Order: sequence, then structure tokens, then C-alpha cells
Amino acid sequence: MIDWTDEQQMVRGAVKRFIDEEVRPHVEELEHGDLPPYDILRKMFATFGMDAMAGDRFDRQIAREQAGTVAEQKEAKGGDGSGLTLIPTIELCRVCPGMVTAMGVSMGLTSAAILAKGTIAQKVRWARDLLTMKKIGAWAITEPGSGSDAFGSMKSTARRDGDDYILNGSKTFITNGPYADTTVFICKLDEGNPPEQRKVLSFVLDRGMPGFVQSKPLRKMGMHSSPTGELFLDDVRVGRDRLIGETEDVSSGGRDGAKATFMQERAGVAAMALGIIEECLELSVQYAKDRVQFGKRIGDFQLIQDKLARMEVARMNVQNLVFRTIEMSSIGHSMTLAEASAMKLYSARAATEVALEAVQLHGGNGYMSEFRVEQLARDAKVLQIYAGTDEIQITHIAKDLLRR
Repeated sequence: MIDWTDEQQMVRGAVKRFIDEEVRPHVEELEHGDLPPYDILRKMFATFGMDAMAGDRFDRQIAREQAGTVAEQKEAKGGDGSGLTLIPTIELCRVCPGMVTAMGVSMGLTSAAILAKGTIAQKVRWARDLLTMKKIGAWAITEPGSGSDAFGSMKSTARRDGDDYILNGSKTFITNGPYADTTVFICKLDEGNPPEQRKVLSFVLDRGMPGFVQSKPLRKMGMHSSPTGELFLDDVRVGRDRLIGETEDVSSGGRDGAKATFMQERAGVAAMALGIIEECLELSVQYAKDRVQFGKRIGDFQLIQDKLARMEVARMNVQNLVFRTIEMSSIGHSMTLAEASAMKLYSARAATEVALEAVQLHGGNGYMSEFRVEQLARDAKVLQIYAGTDEIQITHIAKDLLRR
């Protein structure tokens, strides 16, 4: 794949028009936390039939599982499916990257955690509403004392109590945490053994359960349109029906499921980065044409041309990574953890560097929020932090190379 298809270009144009009409006028409200992003996202899903399509795909998948059919879902592979899915991500990230984070964690990560290891009953109970954006989801793994060492430093626990479990602990930096209807809570089974030997389990929680508290949105550097919060669990009683898989012996417990979710999130960062880079480049090119200093437009100065050229190289490289993702999906080829890490590492760095250079090119104006590159620079930085820091991506890539 070397370029977008005609169909993809047509869809991209329609998505751009929707964003111009429904998102750009509300950026200030979204940025200041006055407007949660969910109703706009739901309107986008309804406008393009994304909710209906997601629901239909889910229903067909469940019908096959109930019938015991193990054939691959060919409709989920091949064609333009992956490309059409990534287009809203790219276009939203040009204007309001936080909305993509909120959307991706809800319908992507949270639902994926349930779909990957859950029973059919659990998928029907929670996943369909997440995939169609009827409900908002949160995926809770990070804790106040943990970050990159998510499993090793995990203190949240599940303790058996008859046929039930008692959950305790706290989570932080949880996307959609303040508003989530459905939360996947990852913790360790407390059997009296050392923490490092404990199984990792995942439970599904609903808003308003006794002992389950969701904080107000936290203040942060960027991604203001993506509400982030803390979760607190104090003796929350749950039945086995809320344990994903309804067994403590699901393929290495919650570790494999969490790692698979991280891989999905890391691959999606490239599309987010591409949107940020494209918008920064477009704004910078226009500014270089319009801004006059020393009697001529600044685009005529070689140092400015160097910045623009490097932005374009970054755009081409990240776009090629996105195209590679689409091609791999079309043939049903799964990305390795090292590949996903490499993609995230490069894309996140490229987006951050381009956004900061865009601020520099705009000079004092670039530091002002009205010129928008200020927001994009703040938003881009978190791509190097969440879903695994740059440093963690490097370890995954290097370990894979050294194992060969």
C-alpha cells in the first residue's frame, strides 16, 4: 500500500467535514474540561453507522461462537476494514487527540480485554455496549506506586470469600475513570503467598457498585479532552461472573490479556501520531507562507525550510508505518510485541519532535493557545509515556533482537 484508496479518501473527506462541524467549534470546551467527549463521539458513530456496524459484527461473532464455529472472521480481515477504522483516529488527532484516547480505551482496550478472555455470557453482557459506545469503558492497571513495572509493583488484591471475591486497591491515571460505566480492574489474587508469585486476575466492575469510588477528572499537561481519574476499591464484593473467563486459570491469568491489550494500544499510537504530525505540518507551512520578517516570508529562510522538510520526512515515515499496519491486518498477520514497540517508539518521538518544532517555527505565537500548535505539543508528549514509556519500548525491541 503506497497511498489511500479512492474509497478511503472519500471517507476521510466525510470525516473531516464532520470534525469541522462538530468538533472544532467545541475545542475550547473540550480543552477546559467543561464538555466530556462522549456525546460527540456517539454522534460520530451514529453519523457514519459505526455503532450499527460494530453491533452487527459482534452479533455475528457471538453467533459463531455459540455454534462452535472456529473459522477465522474473514470479514474482519482483508479489504479496507483496517484503513477505514484508522481514518477517524487520524482525523480526530489533527484537532483533538484526547478524544481518540477516550474512544480507544473504551471501545478498544476495555472491550478487547473482555473479548480476548471472557466467556460468551460476559461478552454479551458488557462488550457489545462498549463496542457501540453505548457504554463508556476504562481499563485499570496503573497504580500510584507502579508505572512501567505494572505487574511487579501491583498492590491491588482479590481475596476469595466463599464463592465471591473481595477486591481492594487503587488505580491512577485511568482514562475515562471519572465517567466509565464499565471498568476492567486488574489485580493479584491474595492467597497468602509472596506478591511476585500471585496470579493476575481481571474483573469487570459497574459504576455505582458499593465500595467502588471514581474520582473527578485529574488536571494534567495535555489530552484535556480525555478525562483521566483515580479509582478506589474498599471491600468491593463481586461474584465469579465478574471474573473475566470465570476461572483463575485463564492462560497465564490476566498477564497475557494485559500484554495483548498493550500491543493493540501501541500499534494505534502510529495513527494518532500521524494526525498530530499532519496538522502541525499544515499549520507550519501556512504560517511560513504568511509570516513576514526582515522583509520576506519566513519560509524563504533555509532554517525554516529545514524544519518543514524534517516534518515532511516524519510524516512520510509514520504514514508508511500506518500503511504497514493496514497491510498486515488485511492478510491477518499479527504484529509481534517488538514490532508494536518499535512502531510506537518511532511514531511517538516523531510526533513530539514535530509538534515542538511547530511551536518553535511559530515563535512567540506558537506559545499561545490560539495558534493550536501549543495544544498539539502538549498532547503529543503523552504518546511517549502511556502504553509503555519510550524506555520500555526500547527494552522490548532490544530483548527481541538479542534472542535471535
